[in-house]
Amino acid sequence: MNTDKNLKEAFAGESQANRKYLAFAKKAEEDGFESVAKLFRAAAEAETIHAHSHLKALNGIKSTAENLKEGITGETFEFENMYPPMIEEAKKEGRSDAQRSFLFASAAEKVHADLYKDALENLDTKEVVNYFLCPVCGNIEKNSAPEKCAICGAKGEVFVSY
Repeated sequence: MNTDKNLKEAFAGESQANRKYLAFAKKAEEDGFESVAKLFRAAAEAETIHAHSHLKALNGIKSTAENLKEGITGETFEFENMYPPMIEEAKKEGRSDAQRSFLFASAAEKVHADLYKDALENLDTKEVVNYFLCPVCGNIEKNSAPEKCAICGAKGEVFVSY
């Protein structure tokens, strides 16, 4: 079906635009362009609206349990299949910046899969849990921020609470 293929492509494009515009907003803010940063953030949110609409049209949002299972599958694929060859390729090409980025992401994806498994196992408890995100590598800790990040070594005080 061409429409589903187009929806998937549009979803990917809108999702990437959202992330890119948020990065651009951060840079504009660092450079002292507050209005430009606001514009990029507004556009990023618009791209999110588009992406969610496309995902909904694809029937891509299921029950919370099904969504957690899909999250486990996706994260597991990334750390088992996607990132290992990328890490090796970056190493061969002498791209330590990319290798570091891939290594951090791969390690964090394993943590994410484990957290999704834990959430799925405890779905019936409806326990409210706080999560803490490392803004350097994407690691997530449950219940409290660590003294330092187990993946990248960032200080726990920089973790963002969710």
